[in-house]
Amino acid sequence: MLPKLNKIKGIHPGVLLKWELDNRNLKSSQLALEIGEHKQTISAIINKRRNINPNLSIKLSNFFKTDKDYFMLLQASYDIKMIAESEIKTIPNINNIRRVIFWDTSFNKIDWNKNKKAIIKRVLERGNKIEINEIISFYGRKTISKEIKSIKESRLSSFKKNIKAHNLI
Repeated sequence: MLPKLNKIKGIHPGVLLKWELDNRNLKSSQLALEIGEHKQTISAIINKRRNINPNLSIKLSNFFKTDKDYFMLLQASYDIKMIAESEIKTIPNINNIRRVIFWDTSFNKIDWNKNKKAIIKRVLERGNKIEINEIISFYGRKTISKEIKSIKESRLSSFKKNIKAHNLI
């Protein structure tokens, strides 16, 4: 039996579909045959490469005996979650970061996501408490810890001191 929507809002319908197929010991190709859909379509949804459309929502709802809009509402909830997450800070509060730390690049052209490893290293080596806290707030401790582990070494002793002082590993 499928869970109530309010308990699973924000997950991709493919995750739920895979879970339910596993629970019923069904293959995606069997489901596709049962509902008159291409097996590639069901596979793409399960692998989050495709979204649910209204026709498919009705077919799946008939098969799983749920409301006709069950899968569409789940898809809409997932889409909204993805948009909301993408609106979350795309750059840190640059008022809290001195431009001089990035003396060798154009500060306004920094790609804060693509270059996060180098940024984290630079701020931990040369940043003050406010700058380090801004980077922690922007990337999160988990991401910073992961990036720190991939940094081979730093010639500046402040790097290790700041990691320790801010409990980043």
